[in-house]
Amino acid sequence: MKRETGTIFTMLLAACLWLGTAFCGESGPEGAFPTLPIDEITVFKDGHTFVLHEGEMPVDETGTVILDTLPRPVIGTFWPFSADPGRKLRSVKSSKRIVEVDRTALGLFSLLRANIGAELIVEENEGEPYSAFIESIPERSSKELRANSPRDAPDALPEVGRIVLFKTDNGTRVVPVESIRKVTFKKPPRSAVRDRLFRDLLYLNLDKGSETDRTARVGMVYLQKGIRWVPSYRIVLDGKGRATIKLQATLLNEMIDLEDVTANLVIGVPSFAFKETIDPISLQEAAAQLSHYFREDSRTAYAFSNAIMTQGARMNEYRRPSQGGSGGEELTGSGKDEDLFIFTVEHVSLKRGERLVVPLVEFELDYNDVYTLDLPIKPPNDFRRHFSNQQQQELASLFNAPKVKHKIRLVNDSEWPLTTAPALLLHGRQILGQGMMTYTTINGSVDVTITTAVDIRVHAEAHESKRTDKDLKWDGYHYSRIDLEGTISLANGLDKTVEIEVIQRSAGRIDSADSDGVIVHHDLFNIDDYFAAGSYPHWWHWYSWPWWWPRLNGYGKVTWNVTLEPGEKKELKSGWHYFWR
Repeated sequence: MKRETGTIFTMLLAACLWLGTAFCGESGPEGAFPTLPIDEITVFKDGHTFVLHEGEMPVDETGTVILDTLPRPVIGTFWPFSADPGRKLRSVKSSKRIVEVDRTALGLFSLLRANIGAELIVEENEGEPYSAFIESIPERSSKELRANSPRDAPDALPEVGRIVLFKTDNGTRVVPVESIRKVTFKKPPRSAVRDRLFRDLLYLNLDKGSETDRTARVGMVYLQKGIRWVPSYRIVLDGKGRATIKLQATLLNEMIDLEDVTANLVIGVPSFAFKETIDPISLQEAAAQLSHYFREDSRTAYAFSNAIMTQGARMNEYRRPSQGGSGGEELTGSGKDEDLFIFTVEHVSLKRGERLVVPLVEFELDYNDVYTLDLPIKPPNDFRRHFSNQQQQELASLFNAPKVKHKIRLVNDSEWPLTTAPALLLHGRQILGQGMMTYTTINGSVDVTITTAVDIRVHAEAHESKRTDKDLKWDGYHYSRIDLEGTISLANGLDKTVEIEVIQRSAGRIDSADSDGVIVHHDLFNIDDYFAAGSYPHWWHWYSWPWWWPRLNGYGKVTWNVTLEPGEKKELKSGWHYFWR
């Protein structure tokens, strides 16, 4: 039953539940309201979780299930249901109610309130001790306060007076609490005091059913922020072109205690249009404050989220044999729905505030050693006169020491997509470094940086070769043409042959590139295609691009694939120009 209902509702987000304790209503004991158990959660990397509750719950004589489980769901994602074929869900109501709860008395006044009717010896600040019974402690009930308040005033908790009525041989003695220095109980006192507080309750109104029906199977699903999973990879290279890939998940729970639940960990992030708006059913105006791991402005919070923005109505899962687990957790399979991929872990128990690391999958992929040199775009010389001295120094440090990066290129022919995550690289037991795995589809390829290849020396320079005034007239303005020439020098200091992918990015139109360089042009309107993942240059916002720039210039990129034997040197030349006025 658990798996049948769980897979139907797999997908969306998590919740924060109130503590389930035994408490009583203002008019007398009502018994403990049970907590609706969590059956399954679907966890996304951005911290949202789709929660499925389901269980057999007590029903009162009116056909109502009362729960102290009140989440803070994203608006439109809260869907309660009846899983009892004979009892239809009629309505659901959330309400603040004053309830009574027993709590340990931590002070003199609390002990006196907990022991009305007890016999004791009272010692006040002045006078002799005397024997007495605690007769009462006056208070104004919520009903009295409501009767004497404006009609639109909110409900209020009872007001407890700061005086104690002691019954003595001489009558009732009224004593301010502050005047009581010490009391001695004749018998051991009760240690728990009954306090009143507001509690958010959820009422599920069902068809009455038969008189013998004392329970009904009910549930609810909703999306809420509070649980996220962070992936990480361990890549072991054998030095012969084969890599062993291990993926593990770190679960962060800042929502609710989980006990033996099924956790679906999703690769891919659907679009939740109203994720900042809380559903009115929660009676809460603001979401609970979570740690920096759940903040959108945190550098670490969403660094490993994939830019996949599709959302399926449900998960069509298919199961594979177990890949192992740790402790009581067991990975039982995985599922796929459009651009979303799921790892399913059974028997997860995780208290609020705890963290859990779970191995997910292990597989092997082919890899190649790849060396890359990516020369970032430089601001045109005519821009630089607008930069300060400090900005000029920053530019010099950025462009004067280009480095070749040593990477591995993985071909993903596994059954799983690769998700964005930190990747630890090793050769046997020797650590090589740490890079970033980026999202890669099945049958795709990805480069993971190992380190800087310091034995491959690089020198790059560019200079203005010609400036032609009034070379172009457009829209009534004259524009000068500035021609530039660039040279990239490479020298292989390694004892092996290397293949280097060299990319040079330039502001303007590229005219020539030797050694079979491939030229590609972009304009300002397609700038996101030019800069991978929106990685704009450091200096990008130091100057506002003229409105005419994308019409006349745009941006160019040259790509070379160079093979260097040990000790070999090579020069790559290119030429480009831009217009300026």
